[in-house]
Amino acid sequence: MATVEKMPMLQVGHDKLAEQLRALKAERPTIVDAIEEARAHGDLSENAEYHAAKERQGQVEASIADIEDKLSRAQIIDPKTLSGDKIIFGATVSLIDEDDHPVRYQIVGQAEADAKLGMISYNSPLGRALIGRQVGEEVEVTVPSGDKFYLVDKIEFV
Repeated sequence: MATVEKMPMLQVGHDKLAEQLRALKAERPTIVDAIEEARAHGDLSENAEYHAAKERQGQVEASIADIEDKLSRAQIIDPKTLSGDKIIFGATVSLIDEDDHPVRYQIVGQAEADAKLGMISYNSPLGRALIGRQVGEEVEVTVPSGDKFYLVDKIEFV
């Protein structure tokens, strides 16, 4: 029997997905209206508005199905309830890069990852390299721009 893989995420990521889902579902009537209006123009084989509306309808329905799947498999994790001396999902990690610059990342789910905000997916190259590490350990990561080296300076659960 197949098991459903849980998708870990923070509450903020769950809320963001739920909002996207609400917005997409609210767009459905607008798309239906656009299809009906385009149909009224006659010949559908050369009706660009009709084809554009049908294409958008397909995109919206696919996105809705994808988000509903993610939400149904969501496992919400509150980092404040976690502790330990190893990097795990939800941990906020302070690192020192190879140029002695401090960087800080929170290990999050794929749905909420945004490197510009310091939130990296546990599935990203850096996220995978950090999981299970402790303060004082050196981490080497191969990324598209080359190899990067970090020193784990601090692990927090905030």
